Amino acid sequence: MAPKTRAQLAEALRKRDVPDEAAETVLDRFSELGLINDEAFAEAWVDSRHHGRGLAKRALAAELRHRGVDSETVNEAVDRLDPDQEAETARRLVERKLSSTRGLDPQVRTRRLAGMLARKGYAPGLAFRVIREALETEGVEIEDDFS
Repeated sequence: MAPKTRAQLAEALRKRDVPDEAAETVLDRFSELGLINDEAFAEAWVDSRHHGRGLAKRALAAELRHRGVDSETVNEAVDRLDPDQEAETARRLVERKLSSTRGLDPQVRTRRLAGMLARKGYAPGLAFRVIREALETEGVEIEDDFS
């Protein structure tokens, strides 16, 4: 079984018709014993999903909130990602995808690369900066108008 947040375990207990009071007692005891630790879960999630899937802070935060992690814990976990580290990950993602777009119009390439980065949660400003750098490295000039 994969690690779960307190909220996920509470939902699982509710689905099994465990009385709320009993569920709360069990969850509290699990927390005391360190079997449930949303902070550790969030940190591990951010590390794993950022390095493995290349997800940006925004996407990671949304995933953690979806799993019932409170906002303060989410913010602490995603704030551990350095902006330079996030930009470097975006560069690596663009480099991997760049070769499959060769031969296409620069605007088409830009849209495809920007779409890929957007789906991974990268801000438009960072995405277009990284894409421009990558295309310029190839000697491709792109217009500032990304419409």
